[in-house]
Amino acid sequence: MDFADFSKKVDRIRQNAATVMVGREKTMELILTALLAGGHVLLEDVPGVGKTMMAKTIAKCLDLKFGRIQFTPDLMPSDVLGVNVYNQKEAEFEFRPGPIMTNILLADEINRATPKTQSSLLEAMEEKQFTVEGVTRVLEMPFMVIATQNPIEMEGTFPLPEAQMDRFLMRIDMGYPSLEEEREIIHRFGEKNPLHEIESAVGREDILEMQNHINGIYMDRAVEDYLLNIVRETRAHVSMRLGASPRASLYLYRSARALAAVRGRTYVIPDDIKDLTVPVLSHRIVLTSRNLLEDVRPEQVILDILNKVPVPVENLEEWGR
Repeated sequence: MDFADFSKKVDRIRQNAATVMVGREKTMELILTALLAGGHVLLEDVPGVGKTMMAKTIAKCLDLKFGRIQFTPDLMPSDVLGVNVYNQKEAEFEFRPGPIMTNILLADEINRATPKTQSSLLEAMEEKQFTVEGVTRVLEMPFMVIATQNPIEMEGTFPLPEAQMDRFLMRIDMGYPSLEEEREIIHRFGEKNPLHEIESAVGREDILEMQNHINGIYMDRAVEDYLLNIVRETRAHVSMRLGASPRASLYLYRSARALAAVRGRTYVIPDDIKDLTVPVLSHRIVLTSRNLLEDVRPEQVILDILNKVPVPVENLEEWGR
């Protein structure tokens, strides 16, 4: 796939998604970036802002198989992965796959399930495979988990442990729409659901080719140093109890190259990294007890780090060579 073809497909995806989602261009850009980087996304926001609609729109735009799991306290790992059932006619057990056998999996209100059920996703999210009763099955690519959770309502929930949070490439807060965006929402959805009429922009094979295209995006040594210095600063910052790991560096590197391609470039610039530091790093750091008591948000600390780390001198000729 050449660069012009890649850009045309990205534009088509954006245009199709815009027929359903109102004012969510930035969120759409981040989710598409995560998909092309081979990662997963945690949408964290209050109910009713369009988290589920966004996941469904992505799946329909890309013509991918879509599965949804409503996480509840009584949900079992077998409800996610599948189960072996005895077939009396054949006199043998046969595997009945769960909703995980899909391309885009919506894990709705993931923090309402028990840790045992939450952990059933770990192998699939990291290794793109899952194991039931000793048999390992490989998932069809692309595979992406879009999980949602409500950060306000804590009763009856099980907070995601650090190990599972680290499996998500990005954590995204969608936020409320503006006045005019909300006006457009009530007009657009007042009589019908535009999701039913949306057309596919690309297919599964296109997405796989686009993911391979990301490997050709160039990152200059100076921009690499900028990325690494940001991550290393999270380990030295006075507000940190636990900084970002080398896995965070790798994820930031992958997503920066994907974002550069989505934005129509063959090379990464510091602004790509700046725009990704909060969604990629904020859920991978642990603040000190004092900062937690003072209600300091991880996003605030990441922004403070961005202000401290020197930005490379602008040199597009070197960055894009």
